[in-house]
Amino acid sequence: MHTNWENCKHILCIRPDNMGDLVMSSPAIRALKETFGAKISVLTSSAAAGIAGFIPEIDDVIVYDLPWVKHRQHIDPDQFPSLITTLKNRQFDAAVMFSVYSQNILPTAMIPYFAGIPKRLAYCRENPYALLTDWVPDKEPYSFIRHQVKRDLDLVAHVGAFTLQQKLALSISPDAWESAKNKLTQNGIFTDNSWLILHAGVSEAKREYPEQQWAETARQLVNMGYQVLFTGGPDEKTLTDRLCQLSGPNTFSLAGSFSLEEYIALIRYAPLVISVNTATIHLAAATETPVIVLYALSNPQHTPWMAKGSILTFDVPSCLQSKNEVIRYVYQLTAKPGSIVSPDEIVHAAWKILNGHADYIPEILPVAIPVELSESSNHTD
Repeated sequence: MHTNWENCKHILCIRPDNMGDLVMSSPAIRALKETFGAKISVLTSSAAAGIAGFIPEIDDVIVYDLPWVKHRQHIDPDQFPSLITTLKNRQFDAAVMFSVYSQNILPTAMIPYFAGIPKRLAYCRENPYALLTDWVPDKEPYSFIRHQVKRDLDLVAHVGAFTLQQKLALSISPDAWESAKNKLTQNGIFTDNSWLILHAGVSEAKREYPEQQWAETARQLVNMGYQVLFTGGPDEKTLTDRLCQLSGPNTFSLAGSFSLEEYIALIRYAPLVISVNTATIHLAAATETPVIVLYALSNPQHTPWMAKGSILTFDVPSCLQSKNEVIRYVYQLTAKPGSIVSPDEIVHAAWKILNGHADYIPEILPVAIPVELSESSNHTD
């Protein structure tokens, strides 16, 4: 089921999640812009809004934290009618809603429906009836699983939008690196000497890698001759201070030291980034910086797209595992109960990459879809 989008010149893209999610949707946004020559506005969360300014294909950003997406701050329901009014006044020709397979798109679909946007495209497992004019039945994860970037590209392809440039890309000022480098110097870091980034902060506890292991990893890297930069947002300064105390000399606590643009530049010029599964790994992919991902087994779709480096997976503790039944189903297909990544494994992977032996990271983590379930899921009412 799809309609003709040839005359859609003002398109709303809705991606109400985190920064890394919006970055992964950017090739699909590029496809919409290139195919239809459209102005692209994005409705996204306060957590993701900052990165939108560095995605060249995005022309305008509307910020609103939807109550069915996880946020740290209180959400005022009285502001919802004003959001609908704002969208009505923009007179969009079409709306595209990007999602993860574990999300139900129907609450989000109510937004462009009530805003009177005439064309509305999304994946949906249930029949959305009038909420979507362009419904793509969601066969993930029961028939197959794709990378999030591929999932989003396939969605917009349903209405005829394509791009030959499918890499992640961010655009920053040429001055951003000089500004970041000055801050490194102010913090006692010698940029002419070897350095690399370790990023430990996460948005969800289930993705945390233990602090003692971070510290042991940092000590080994220092012994290899590297200055270790612990990065993070302003609210992660306590964490990076603690990690530096545990790690010892030649480690630096830099959480909150950089603007987002400076942080992108820092990643671009880093020889290697070592991070948990968070926005940082997608920034590394977008800047073509090698990355080692300490990847909690939560969603196999979100590996760094078209990036070089390595993925080291570890189990999510049972007390932190999702209550979402779709996520729990996929976890059963990827689980490595009790597994943890050792600092020795991280350092060995770092040594290989830093010595010029970086391989491309696989699109998704290995997932074994049961054959009988895959066959039975190929039918949608």
